Amino acid sequence: MEMGIKILFACWSTLVESAPYVLFGFFAAGLLKAYLPEKLVAKHLGGSGVASIFKASLFGVPLPLCSCGVIPAAIELRRQGAGKGASAAFLVSVPETGVDSVAITWALLDPVMTIIRPMSSLITATTTGLLINRLPDDQHLDCSKEVEEPGCGCPLEEFEGCLPQQSESHFSRIRSGLAYAFGDLLGDIGKWLLIGIGVAGVISTLIPDEFFIRYLDDEFLSLLIMLGIGIPIYICASASTPVAAALVLKGLSPGAALVFLLAGPATNAATITVMSRYFGRTATLVYLISIAFCSLLLGWLTNLIYHWFDLDTRQWIGRIGDTSDPLLMQLSAVILLLLIFKNNLPGRSH
Repeated sequence: MEMGIKILFACWSTLVESAPYVLFGFFAAGLLKAYLPEKLVAKHLGGSGVASIFKASLFGVPLPLCSCGVIPAAIELRRQGAGKGASAAFLVSVPETGVDSVAITWALLDPVMTIIRPMSSLITATTTGLLINRLPDDQHLDCSKEVEEPGCGCPLEEFEGCLPQQSESHFSRIRSGLAYAFGDLLGDIGKWLLIGIGVAGVISTLIPDEFFIRYLDDEFLSLLIMLGIGIPIYICASASTPVAAALVLKGLSPGAALVFLLAGPATNAATITVMSRYFGRTATLVYLISIAFCSLLLGWLTNLIYHWFDLDTRQWIGRIGDTSDPLLMQLSAVILLLLIFKNNLPGRSH
C-alpha cells in the first residue's frame, strides 16, 4: 500500500509539472491544424526531388497528428502524388516530435533537449527519405487498396473529414482546429500520455538513484539497449517524454534518452506493416536501418554536446515546478485529466 501511494504521488508530480505545457502544446497544435492542414502540405510534396523530401520532414516536425494518425495521412500523400521518399520522410518526422511533445520536453527535460529533439527528427526523416528515394521503383502504390485502421481509431476517412475548407473564416478555422486538438488529438494521445506518466512514476519509485551510472555505465551499450526497447514498442512522442525524463533522473545519459525518443514513436507494428504493404519490403528494411543508425549517431553526438558544455539534465528537471505557480499547475493537471477522460468515454470515437 505504501509503495502504491508513492507511485501515485510520483505520477501526480509528473502530471502537475507537465500539464500547463501539455495544454499549451495542444493549443498550438490547434492553430497549426487550422492554418497548416494536410492538404496544404500535400501540395508541396509532389515529385521525388531533395526539396520535396526536406519539406516533408520540415512540415512533419510540428504537425499535430498522433503516431497512428500519420499512417493514413502518409498514404494519402502518396495517393496525391508525393514521392516515396517524401512520404517516408513525413512518416518519420510526424510521430517523432510535434508542438505538444516539444512543450513537454521543455517541462520535463531541459532547453537543450527541446532544441535537439526536433532537429534530430528533421535529420532522421530527411536521411530516411533520401535513402528510400534512391531505391528502384519496383513497388508501386496500389490506390485501390484501402488503408486499414492502425489500431487506435484513425481511419483515412476521418483524416480526410477533419480538414478545414479553404472557404472557412479565420474564426471557423481556429474553432475547428482547437476542437480537433482538444478533442480527437488529445483523446488519442492523452491515454498514452497517462500511461507514460504511470511508467515514469513506477521508474521514479522503484529504480534506485544513479542506477544506470552504477550498472550501465557503458555509453554505447546504453544507446543500443534504448534502441532495442524503443523499436518494438508502441509509444507516441508525448508519452515517451515522461518515461525518458524518469530514466534520465536515474542516471541514463541524455543521448540514450534521445534514442528512445526517436525510435519509439517512429517504429511500431502498424507503421512497419503499412511500410511493407505500400513501399515494399526493401524500403521497410531501409526505413528501420536508417532510423536505427540516425538514432544511435545522434544519441552519441548528444552525449558529446552535454559533455563538452558540462551540462546536466538532472539539474534542470524539477526547476519548472519551483518557478511556477503551484495552484495554476495543479489546476492545469485537473483540467487535462478531465479533457482526457471526456474524450475517452465509452462510445466516443476519434
